[in-house]
Amino acid sequence: MNIIPHLINGEHHRGSQWLDVFNPATGAVCAQVALADAGTVAQAVAAAEAAFPAWRDTPPAKRARVMFRYRQLLEERADDICRLIAEEHGKTLEDARGELQRGMENVEYACGVPGLLKGEFTRNVGPDIDAWSDFQPLGVVAGITPFNFPAMVPLWMFPMAIACGNCFVLKPSEKDPGASLLIAELLEEAGLPRGVLNVVQGGREAVEALLEHKGVKAVSFVGSTPVAEHIYARGTARGKRVQALGGAKNHAVLLPDADLDNAVSALMGAAFGSCGERCMAISVAVCVGEAVADALVAKLSEKIRMLNIGPGTEGGHDMGPVISREHLEKITGYIADGEQAGAALVVDGRGVTVPGHEGGYFIGGCLFDRVTPDMRIYREEIFGPVLCVVRVESLEDAIALVNAHEYGNGTCLFTRDGEAARLFGDHIEVGMVGINVPLPVPVAYHSFGGWKRSLFGDLAAYGPDAVRFYTRRKTITQKWPERASHQASDFAFPSL
Repeated sequence: MNIIPHLINGEHHRGSQWLDVFNPATGAVCAQVALADAGTVAQAVAAAEAAFPAWRDTPPAKRARVMFRYRQLLEERADDICRLIAEEHGKTLEDARGELQRGMENVEYACGVPGLLKGEFTRNVGPDIDAWSDFQPLGVVAGITPFNFPAMVPLWMFPMAIACGNCFVLKPSEKDPGASLLIAELLEEAGLPRGVLNVVQGGREAVEALLEHKGVKAVSFVGSTPVAEHIYARGTARGKRVQALGGAKNHAVLLPDADLDNAVSALMGAAFGSCGERCMAISVAVCVGEAVADALVAKLSEKIRMLNIGPGTEGGHDMGPVISREHLEKITGYIADGEQAGAALVVDGRGVTVPGHEGGYFIGGCLFDRVTPDMRIYREEIFGPVLCVVRVESLEDAIALVNAHEYGNGTCLFTRDGEAARLFGDHIEVGMVGINVPLPVPVAYHSFGGWKRSLFGDLAAYGPDAVRFYTRRKTITQKWPERASHQASDFAFPSL
């Protein structure tokens, strides 16, 4: 049985305890992953602390060269990375390639770190006094990443953290750790010194150890809101800098003037791509007017029934399986709850069987109509291929509906009306907004982050915010007195 190990100071450590990793398309065990305890985490942090002084003092241009080589290796090994993602997560190979490409964009942004760390300088802030600000690394920082993007989300974190001069400890999801380990190994192959990037595998024990360790100065997290809130509270209480990205309930608002055929095509990918296991997935369609809702439901239901479902590794499928049997049961439980609450289940995706893969965790697309805000399927993040249709009477009602939800991660508006788009963009209380763009995931040189209970912390992920998160500002004010000069003591607070 293949053991997926820890990576500490450039060496593999198998540990003494392991957890099964399942292929969700078959339900069979495909590997085992090592489980870190507090001692393993301490080893990884110690390796990072030992590597930090030399890496901190490495010129940013040399760090960038490592990232340039890394980008090339990711391109060369893309097929291997995507195969691991499809095998362990279940998403289609095409979706895995898209994930990896978006992750590589963050490596490309990190290649520009010499310019991003230039700092600020002002000459003569006072008589013969100059001042400047440096952006210096924090030390050892950690990333805790989710199962749904085993390559992309780690690439949101460690390339920029390392390019800024930090050392990194990554704790990937124990459900699909293979791709995360491979992309870490490739960074060492690109020339990163040993100990700068370490990987500890495992579950909650490893997470708690990272939060408790005094050597970890900052923690980045992506996952569910309850866990994000816990990590933020626990980490900040111990003096760490924390950014914790949580859950979502993303709404797509459709106005009567929307191009409905294009909106339907966009919603199919946004709601059912990756089986809805995306924090930016559209899970609610808000229709302004009964006519829009009736037409949308008719068009969507036809397309949902035609979804091609099968193993992600085979290629050509629209959807693969969900991550685990437990998650499949959670999704089907939500569907039953929605029926009981009185929502109209227009398309029921339960009971899908894929020939030759009867043990896989498959479910088809589901569509609920006449969903109301009091229903659990509306309030909570299902994280599966379930789309809810809510009917409202006006754009203002739609905005109020979206703003009333506890999550504020992503949203979009389908319209041809520029005035409506401007109103929506100005007044919606959501961090990432699309106009006729269903998945408004920012490109690498912007930053990713929601509002309200979708993000805990002051700085979002990747982009310009990542530079601020992984560095701290030091401002130096300097004066060189003239030779043989003497100034009398001044007891007033300094001013110009």
